[in-house]
Amino acid sequence: MSNVIFAFALTLFAGLSTGIGSALALLTKKTSTRFLSVSLGFSAGVMIYVSFVEIFVKAKEALTSYLGLRMGTWVTVGGFFFGILLIALIDKLIPKTENPHEVHTVEEMDGTSKEHKENLMRMGLFTALAIGIHNFPEGLATFTAALSDPSLGIPIAIAIAIHNIPEGIAVAVPIFYATGSRRQAFKWSFLSGLSEPIGAIVGYLILYRFLNDAVFGFIFASVAGIMVYISLDELLPSAEEYGEHHLSIYGLIAGMAVMAVSLLMFI
Repeated sequence: MSNVIFAFALTLFAGLSTGIGSALALLTKKTSTRFLSVSLGFSAGVMIYVSFVEIFVKAKEALTSYLGLRMGTWVTVGGFFFGILLIALIDKLIPKTENPHEVHTVEEMDGTSKEHKENLMRMGLFTALAIGIHNFPEGLATFTAALSDPSLGIPIAIAIAIHNIPEGIAVAVPIFYATGSRRQAFKWSFLSGLSEPIGAIVGYLILYRFLNDAVFGFIFASVAGIMVYISLDELLPSAEEYGEHHLSIYGLIAGMAVMAVSLLMFI
């Protein structure tokens, strides 16, 4: 039970980091694009490295021990691409104009007309909804990783938390300029992150009766696919848009290095 509570706490931390993005947007007059570029690259590096070096390998070990080498390997690869397909479908179902991974800055949203404010409010609320839908499987991914291996769950939760900071900005900025209320902007940004711990709870309640090596292995393989897709489709493009190309790559390499060292420390 203590592992479950710890895994849930990490997922809650990762999800509610949208509030950090909201605070950055509401308490500063200028977006630190260089910081976000390096941070998003760092998060992508953590996710890509841990997905291929640790999570995929653990998934294969679990599945081959349960299903045999040939079938277990096939199911591992299938689970990986299932995770990619799942998150890609979720992205596809989110209208492009409300995509939470569109880059936004504090400076761009100012406007005074009533129509402009209504559009901004609509954008903010739909972005909050889109983030809620999108973060649901991320919550399950963080929770599952932490439940299986707490030492693995911590860096993944940190990477997801960094990934959620720009999402908080994407919700808070338009709502603030639409309403003039920092409280409203922070509230909606904060609430949008709750879908991650909700995803963890729902996933656990549905799956805990069936958890064995095969189920854990397939979920882990899917988690690897989800995190690789997020890194390549969202984090790296956003990192490049926020800053210079090399900043995102430096962040990527730093994230891989930190992840590698953290895994070596637990050998």
